[in-house]
Amino acid sequence: MIKSQRWFVVALLFLAGVINYLDRAALSIAAPLIQKDLNFSHAQMGIVFSSFFIGYALFNFVGGVLSDKVGAKRVFGTAMGVWSVFCGATALASGIGSLIVLRVLFGMGEGPFSSSNSKMVNNWFPRKEVASAIGVISSGTPLGGALAGPVVGFMAVQFGWRWAFVAIMLLGLAWLVLWAATTTEHPHENARTTPDEIELIRAGQADEHAIAHSADGERLGLRHFLRKPIILATAFAFFSYNYVLFFFLSWFPTYLTEAHHLSLRDMSFATVIPWLLGSIGLAAGGFISDFILRLTGKPLLSRKIVLGSCLGAAAVCVALAGRVASTQGAVALMSVSIFFLYVTGAVYWAVIQDIVPREHVGGVGGFVHLLANLAGVIGPAVTGFIVEATHGNYTSAFVLAGVIAVLGAVCSLVWIREPSASALNMKRAW
Repeated sequence: MIKSQRWFVVALLFLAGVINYLDRAALSIAAPLIQKDLNFSHAQMGIVFSSFFIGYALFNFVGGVLSDKVGAKRVFGTAMGVWSVFCGATALASGIGSLIVLRVLFGMGEGPFSSSNSKMVNNWFPRKEVASAIGVISSGTPLGGALAGPVVGFMAVQFGWRWAFVAIMLLGLAWLVLWAATTTEHPHENARTTPDEIELIRAGQADEHAIAHSADGERLGLRHFLRKPIILATAFAFFSYNYVLFFFLSWFPTYLTEAHHLSLRDMSFATVIPWLLGSIGLAAGGFISDFILRLTGKPLLSRKIVLGSCLGAAAVCVALAGRVASTQGAVALMSVSIFFLYVTGAVYWAVIQDIVPREHVGGVGGFVHLLANLAGVIGPAVTGFIVEATHGNYTSAFVLAGVIAVLGAVCSLVWIREPSASALNMKRAW
């Protein structure tokens, strides 16, 4: 039993993350059957994969702004309901046009997921626990991806791919009932939150005046934070993370069936390994970053160390994964790449929480997530055209993913840094 109410909220958001990626990964697991059933080429399937991110990226920002304006609980619950319904509606697709429309609407529903749960963490947690909480929540997403392989694969083989989407829709709607019954926007509104826990949270959130005001005392608006180089650098590093992640999410299952000739059943189980390692990486990454923070006392230094080293390691592994001849080697390298990639998963959100005041966390987080998810619009389609142009060869697509991850690592090392001494003195004056 979870005695702390703030960690109960994390547990619910963790389960939502499992459902989120179970829903999202379902299409890539069922893709070989869908391609055959609806007669799609690789280029067409790449466009279908990318279409999700058109709605998703736009509603990253919309969902973040709405979380600041009307509350993260309401936005998150609405998002879960919308994406669950349109996940189930995927079963109605009859061709490329209808499937693209359904994927765009599904993406719009999933768009607020990360920015609204980041806002919930901002409402419910002291600063020193932020990265840890986001890491635990985020670790549910690769676990959902891991479950998608055997669950969707089994249902698709036994009952047809359409019924798999209907079943996971019902799971999301059941979660929504629990969310509505047990969760509140803020700790003090919840009868199960103890006075001691409320005081701990308030004390850990106390000092925001410095980052919320300019030198002349003027309240800083959302636009000020969207233009900051550190925010744009974080967004690009997040873009590189997503490029590798969505390459894996969209195309790696099909790569295993085509390049390594795995059956749908064997492919479904092979993809579990990278997702499980990713779940461990995500859960660990936030705690690692917070541990370095406690050692150094420098939040942005701790975030930079994790981003630079782990994005670099992920880049090397994904670039090599497409060049090995054996199935075991490809799965092993991709698994290690996803592990290191996911260690960074909570850190982008932690950077935002470190430098943005509470009233703008949702909007800035949504903006960063929007820019990052342009990788989803671009990456799967680019991969589809690369594979089509090279007559089924995936090597160049793996290398491109590695190069983009290297650029993300360099960007984070150069532009994510602690404030200058003059900036610190100005803050102390306030």
